[in-house]
Amino acid sequence: MRLMIASDIHGSSYYTQQMLEAYKREKCEKLVLLGDLLYHGPRNDLPKEYEPKRVIEMLNDISSELLCVRGNCEAEVDQMVLDFPVMAEYAIFYVNGRMIFATHGHIYNEFNLPKLKKGDILLHGHTHVPVCKEINEGQNIYMNPGSISIPKENSHHGYMILDDKMAEWKKLDGEILWNYTL
Repeated sequence: MRLMIASDIHGSSYYTQQMLEAYKREKCEKLVLLGDLLYHGPRNDLPKEYEPKRVIEMLNDISSELLCVRGNCEAEVDQMVLDFPVMAEYAIFYVNGRMIFATHGHIYNEFNLPKLKKGDILLHGHTHVPVCKEINEGQNIYMNPGSISIPKENSHHGYMILDDKMAEWKKLDGEILWNYTL
């Protein structure tokens, strides 16, 4: 299975459009969104082309292709306008026999781990910084795709591709920045 992983859109129609173009180009089976879809949040500046209503339309158009978890900026009113579930704290799926615990990162993160067994992967957004590192005394991997619209710590507007063998971190134009062999 080939998945595109993205996080922290924060209502930017400009970057949502670029993300959707990358999703089509990557020919993935699902787009996994790690929360913070519509609202920019009180700690962030407005992203480029802040248009939550337009983002709603764009995401609803591909609702059958989305797997999403709730970010700290999601609210029940967001679920009322979106045609796909966005209120789950986490999602669990498997890639090549490894459990992926996907969440936003504001509750479960590298400092507050969910129940993981050796080899499992913690996947979350929230920090707006792309990461791939060993955690839990080397027993697990923490991966973060960074942010689509508001990257932090001099990172890029980007996403991840995850398949049975590899995780790749990419800029929105598709340039590969680094990868990790599963």
